[in-house]
Amino acid sequence: MDRSTQPEIKTLDKYVLIEPEVYFLSNGIKVVQFNAGTQDLLRVELIFKAGSWYQAKNFTSLATNLMLREGTSKHSSKEISDILDFYGAHLESVAEKDNAYITLYSLNKHLPNTLPILREIVAEASFPENEYRIFAGKQRQLLQVNLEKVNFLARTRFNQLIYGPSHPYGNFLTTEDIDNFKVEEMEKFHRNHYQPGSITIIIAGKVDPSLQVMLEDAFGTQKAGSSPQEELTFKELPSSKKEHFISKKGSVQSAIRMGRLLFNRHHPDYMGMKVLNTVLGGYFGSRLMTNLREDKGYTYGVGSAAVPLIRSGYFFISCEVGSDATKDSLEQIRVELMRLCDETVKEKELKLVRNYMLGSFLRGIDGPFAMADTYRDIMEDGLGNEFNYAMMEVIRNITPSQLKELACKYLDPADMHLLVVGKKV
Repeated sequence: MDRSTQPEIKTLDKYVLIEPEVYFLSNGIKVVQFNAGTQDLLRVELIFKAGSWYQAKNFTSLATNLMLREGTSKHSSKEISDILDFYGAHLESVAEKDNAYITLYSLNKHLPNTLPILREIVAEASFPENEYRIFAGKQRQLLQVNLEKVNFLARTRFNQLIYGPSHPYGNFLTTEDIDNFKVEEMEKFHRNHYQPGSITIIIAGKVDPSLQVMLEDAFGTQKAGSSPQEELTFKELPSSKKEHFISKKGSVQSAIRMGRLLFNRHHPDYMGMKVLNTVLGGYFGSRLMTNLREDKGYTYGVGSAAVPLIRSGYFFISCEVGSDATKDSLEQIRVELMRLCDETVKEKELKLVRNYMLGSFLRGIDGPFAMADTYRDIMEDGLGNEFNYAMMEVIRNITPSQLKELACKYLDPADMHLLVVGKKV
């Protein structure tokens, strides 16, 4: 081997995505399984149709999800934590806009002891009043701290501007929501949304042959129910006013949020927009980062994203800049948006973006947990690996003229809402 010669740089030409094993428990719960990895570790993720989309009252989805582990009919919050700690297991709870998640990390040899605890907190959560008071106090304090942050205000209020205040994707939590919330709301939400008809299980890691039997014992014996019905539909009602400012006295920085309603993964332009977004602000070498950070020194970080949700999607640009740099930062953002519409992307730049996106995709399937995460995102949209194969083809083959066409169609600053949070200058 001649180490004085640089190895040839090769692009990702061929790849085969691992298809998960799919089976159903006796009560109809779907199990998606990625049997991979060398370590004797397993991740069991439960997905529920219990995101904020389904709540009738603010705070219900989040509170129900996070309170599941705070006590059951058999164990207190402390006892649950002690059992998990004893077996070196870890539990995570997340509630998002569409779905909610409970995830267990456990060594295979301890699953006979940790899996029943997971089943118990899902099926037998008791929502103790004393634990809820402590939880609500912490959540209220956390919210009050966040409300002092310009970036938090920009993120939450921006979604309201593009979706409307009554839309589940647009409303945001207030201290009044927490103060007026009752435990009974959690109990009702739990009965309706944390039952077998609402669960999908994703397994990732080194799977023991006995796992299916353990899952059947833990979850397959629960009484089957129907999936929660979307009784309400919500209309997107963007603000008629395009530019907004929220004053935050004493702030030395301004948070900028700019964007528009877009679409989800099912739209024919979604894949092309992912590439276009990467050029604009989707990686460290993007145009926005080069302009506002490297050239102007206005910010530590600026980025953009095309966010797919199950029932919608949106595009946004986000950054925090010094108050005195706010006006020119907005001008430079508009300049970069219009450049994409006025000029075609050079092949050299597009090649760099292609390589970055293909490399990022490889990192997204590196290991069983990453594979499961990547698959889960598309599975929730009713898609499979055919989407990922198609995405890779678009990355390889999209042309500069196609990117320019997309930019003119979707990235006109005049079509976007703008929100600035900070000190008025």
